[in-house]
Order: sequence, then structure tokens, then C-alpha cells
Amino acid sequence: MQNQSFVNEFVLLGLSQNTKVEKILFVVFLLIYLATIGGNMIIVATIIYSPSLLSSPMYFFLIFLSFLDACTSTVVTPKMILGFFYERKTISFEECMTQLFAIHFFTAVEVIVLSAMAYDRYVAICKPLHYSSIMSRTVCGALVGIAWAGGFLHSIIQIVFTLQLPFCGPNVIDHYMCDLFPLLKLACTDTHIFVILVFANSGSICIIIFSLLLVSYGVILFSLKAHSSEGRLKALSTCGSHITVVVLFFIPCILIYARPSSPFSFEKNTLIFANVLTPLLNPIVYTFRNKEMKNAIRKMWKRLSSF
Repeated sequence: MQNQSFVNEFVLLGLSQNTKVEKILFVVFLLIYLATIGGNMIIVATIIYSPSLLSSPMYFFLIFLSFLDACTSTVVTPKMILGFFYERKTISFEECMTQLFAIHFFTAVEVIVLSAMAYDRYVAICKPLHYSSIMSRTVCGALVGIAWAGGFLHSIIQIVFTLQLPFCGPNVIDHYMCDLFPLLKLACTDTHIFVILVFANSGSICIIIFSLLLVSYGVILFSLKAHSSEGRLKALSTCGSHITVVVLFFIPCILIYARPSSPFSFEKNTLIFANVLTPLLNPIVYTFRNKEMKNAIRKMWKRLSSF
């Protein structure tokens, strides 16, 4: 890294330079972070201690989705919160590269897990007689393994791109975290090729997978005509939660990585929604709209309160 760069640290401008505003933001984002970790860990604990849920592939994937949301929030939010106490917010070159790798790793894994959840719903609704044989525990485990491997490959490619860039002068990032496009603007070289590579590795993949997911859910909803009214309502409730999470996750990613010329203010606000708010909204969507989860949480709470 030292051979590639003369910059040892980057200065983050954060969300605001107003100390009064930063105090308010500290309280707001601290509460959001605590609620995010608490909400997602409640989902994980509820499924693990509910055998009926744990045996279902849908909830098996939901464990990993909640864990990934907690990890994504932890990569970004604590560093941002601590920055509110400092007038000069810095991050070392090594920390910056680690944060960049981690956020893209967990995000890429979540993309594949969301795709696996969509495939699970397709099999459950469109091929119910073959569901148990198709979505076996071995298949579910293999899909999760593919998700981790795919996330690692995606992040390695991003890091290799970034480490090829020379950072020899400006080190001020008008952002609250290290991300690809803010770093590209600081590089002391022509970055047009790198912008194309980032779009190919992030933007285009998000657009393609998001489009495929929408088509798959469209097929699922169309096939519900052949189901009973009770089965249709249950499937609509489950698919509605999944579609909500998919839209909340993919739209910000597409807006950022498919629009590399977007202004920093737009990018910061969009990434806050993607990395800070979406991990909080996911547990809300999956608990408030899911009777099985709400019943399981009540049972777990009664079990804990009885000790």
C-alpha cells in the first residue's frame, strides 16, 4: 500500500460541520444503531430458539439476512458516531481499505441471500409438491456458502481496483465513510476506466439482479390465482415483506453505483439510507408483517420471563 500511495490517512467531512447539529445527530444515530442491533439479534435469537421456524428454509435465510444487516450497520455507524465528537475526523489508509472491503463484502453477500430467499418463495408457491426435496438443508447450506464466496470475490475485486490508484495529494473526503467514488475523485490519475469497472462490478450487477427479482416475484404473484383465498393471503403477506426489503435494499445501490456522476450530498444521503436505516427497517418489516415471527417472539419472551 505504501508503494502505491503517499497518503497515510484521509479526512472525513462527515454529515455536518455544525457542532450543535452533530450533537443531535449523535443521539439520533446512536438510538438507530442500538435499535438495529437489538432488532436483528432478536430475530436471530427467536428463530434459533424456535424449532418450527429454524426448520423452514425461509427463516434459515432470514437468520443470515439479519446477521448481515447487523454487520453492515456496525461497519459504518460506530465510526460515524464517534466522529461527531471530533472536529477533525480522520481514518487511516488501512482502516479506509478495511471499511471499503467490509461494506462491499456484506452487501454482496446480502444480494445473494435475498436472491436465495426469492428462489425459496418461488419453489414454495409454484412447486409446493417438490418443495421439501428442492429446498433441502443441504441446498440451503450450499446457497449460503455461495453467498459468502460471491461476496468475498466481489470485495476482493473492488479492493484490487482501489489499491492500484495513486493517492499523492488531496486527502479530504466529503463523506462520512470510505467508498469507491469519493476515493476515485482523490486519485492522482485518470479514473475513467476505473469508473467503468466499478459500474460493471456493482451498478450493472445490482440492476440485473434487481430486475430478475422483480420478474420472479411477478411470476409468483401471477401464479397465486390458482391458490385458495387463504393461501393467497398468506403468500401475499410473505411476498410483500420480501418485496419491500428488496426494494429498500436495491434502489439505493442502483442510485449510487449506476449513477457515478451523482453529487456528494445525494450520495451521502442515499448511503445513509442504505447502510444505516435499511438494516433497521428490515427487522420491522419481518416482525410487524409476519404473524409467525410475532407469535414466536411472544413465546420466547414468556419463556425468558418465567426464569
